[in-house]
Amino acid sequence: MNKRELVNLEGPFEAEALRILREIPGLAVLAQPGGTDREVDAILRFAGNRAPVAVEFKRRANPATAWQLVHYVHERPDMRVLLIAGETTAEARKILEDHGIAVIDGLGNAHIELPGLLFHLEGQRRPEQKAGDTPPTRLKGKAGVVAQVLLLQPDRAWQVKDLAKEAQVSTGLAHRVLARLEEEGIVAAEGTGPKRVRRVTNPTALLDLWAEENVERPRRTLAHLLAQTPQQLIKELGTNLGRAGIDYALTGAAAASLVAPFITAVPVAEVWVTATAAPEELYDGAQADPVTDGQNVVFLQAKDDTPLAFREKKKGLWLANRFRLYADLRRDPRRGREQAENLRREVIGF
Repeated sequence: MNKRELVNLEGPFEAEALRILREIPGLAVLAQPGGTDREVDAILRFAGNRAPVAVEFKRRANPATAWQLVHYVHERPDMRVLLIAGETTAEARKILEDHGIAVIDGLGNAHIELPGLLFHLEGQRRPEQKAGDTPPTRLKGKAGVVAQVLLLQPDRAWQVKDLAKEAQVSTGLAHRVLARLEEEGIVAAEGTGPKRVRRVTNPTALLDLWAEENVERPRRTLAHLLAQTPQQLIKELGTNLGRAGIDYALTGAAAASLVAPFITAVPVAEVWVTATAAPEELYDGAQADPVTDGQNVVFLQAKDDTPLAFREKKKGLWLANRFRLYADLRRDPRRGREQAENLRREVIGF
């Protein structure tokens, strides 16, 4: 916690919200009957100050939930909002904090920032899967490919069968993804029966939700390719793999340097390659040497070839599509988040 300060919160809280609030150290909670002001659900008191807040309660909050609250607050700029949730994701908390929305969850996370107050806690508890809970269709693997189709064509009206065909998945999976996104408020349905279509209403929230859920744990093969400059390394790597007939898509800082330059140093070129290629094929195809350290090339392989979906060609080289690139950059500890946000501003646009 950045600053430990006792905060009093008064309001007509329900039992689950009270349980969550009472587990937060430094926060004193007083349950009181509701007042007459419909815009005020609770009162924050700290250091002699009093701040009325509107309270939202959610069982779970992900980026889609966070963006719904952001839009709600934008329509009511004078209102302070506090989200109380059983669980929140890291990206949801970041979005809320960036837009001045207070949040407290059942995992022990808390962030309240007001003039004269910074109350921040990072929780240590992990989410629990309760018996009988049906987990949502997470946007990873083939379900993630469906999400990428929607991101690549955000203005299109989609029928389930057309979306399934474009993503090369079953109609059942396409329907489950759309149903999940409709429930999240990211997709809206129009029409009935055979003419029923769905449109993306919030591509920003969809991108954040997919980027958070599409977690890859790729197999990494290290190599070194002789090159005098980062630009030569990137060109030689892509050219050699293409000549060898190995499907690939450059990603990370190497790909970003071609579409949205942000940093000049590219110490390592990361590249997704087809899942079936053996390490020896990769070394031979790229004309690179195997190494255990000092690598300037990292071959990434998933369980299937979904990371290559909708790859894009730039300057004669295959790159991961802009959304895959954005997600990969976010996970790079070497200023990756900065590069990802630059790509989002310069190329993606939402």
